[in-house]
Amino acid sequence: MAVGINAWIEDELAGWHFADERLGRRLSTLLDQMAGAMGDSIPLACQDWASTKAAYRFFANDRVSEAEILAGHFDSTRQRVAATSGPILVIQDTTEFSFQREHPEKIGQTCRVNSGQDQDGRFHMHTVCGLLMHASLVVTTEGLPLGLGAVKFWTRTKFKGTAALKRKINPTRMPIEQKESVRWLENLRWTTERFGDPDRCIHVGDRESDIYELFCLAQEMGTHFLVRTCVDRLALGVPRQIAAR
Repeated sequence: MAVGINAWIEDELAGWHFADERLGRRLSTLLDQMAGAMGDSIPLACQDWASTKAAYRFFANDRVSEAEILAGHFDSTRQRVAATSGPILVIQDTTEFSFQREHPEKIGQTCRVNSGQDQDGRFHMHTVCGLLMHASLVVTTEGLPLGLGAVKFWTRTKFKGTAALKRKINPTRMPIEQKESVRWLENLRWTTERFGDPDRCIHVGDRESDIYELFCLAQEMGTHFLVRTCVDRLALGVPRQIAAR
């Protein structure tokens, strides 16, 4: 019987849904190797060339997607939620992963940052290569982490023309489905449906989550939210606006 880290990984991935069970075993092996080499590169974690090649083949396999990799963990999170009682907090936020690549177009872009001034005092902008991840971390009201309930990955392909577009189109008139902010709604929907007990869930977000469509979706699904407002809002039964903080 497996013990230690490997035993925990086997339990955590028990709900995976790979078409080929060998892919599930490979994922388990990879996680075991990486758990012992946190922060190291894949070659260092895998130790030898054969294991490294196997890892790269796994990630390059067309039958492997992020949904399949995470399916086991999501199922384990659902089981831990079911084993607890009382309200659960579903905390959403976005993280950027930056990379240095010779061909950044193969990965994508996250943002443009100021790289400083040259000798003539002109500012230079630098495009950051990488991915973005919007995750929903599930914790109890006592602060005990239960796992991730939903994850969305994406990248940006260009920024040119964005400012000009905003001058022509009022962002508030664009459907939420055409905005990156739809990620807040998607994660709320996915976690609420996954846990099957919407009244227990309190979805928590920062000022970016102050989205009217999010409030409507939460009401529609019978779940709850706690957000930090970024604009003044009218509330039912309140004779004045609720000021943003």
